[in-house]
Amino acid sequence: MRKLDAENRQGQTTLPPIKITEDELRRLGSLANSTMDLFPLVAQFLAREVERATVTPEKDLRGVVRMGSKVTYRDDRTGASREVVLVYPHEANIELNRISILTPVGAALIGLSEGQRIAFETPDKRTRALTVLAVSE
Repeated sequence: MRKLDAENRQGQTTLPPIKITEDELRRLGSLANSTMDLFPLVAQFLAREVERATVTPEKDLRGVVRMGSKVTYRDDRTGASREVVLVYPHEANIELNRISILTPVGAALIGLSEGQRIAFETPDKRTRALTVLAVSE
């Protein structure tokens, strides 16, 4: 699973910058490593995101998607908007719009700021693009 955002002139993929706290970096890295056998594609995707994230102090993360954030995003293909809360797997409940970080959408959203767009490849090899419209705690 890869993120595929805007391509530069050489055809290289440019990923939007993402930010997380040091604590989330540790926790999400451990989660990705511990679930590699169960959910290899999403765990690898999450691990890559954690590795490329910029560690940022909590006070500088206003408007950034974090664990527990309420996020409104738009599916760029359909134009449909959805509001979700990003949670750890044991807290996930689709009926309450609580999505796990161990889903392609959850892993794609972590660390993005309002207004940022991300494109990524799903496990079934389709490209999906999302734009973060709003973030709140």
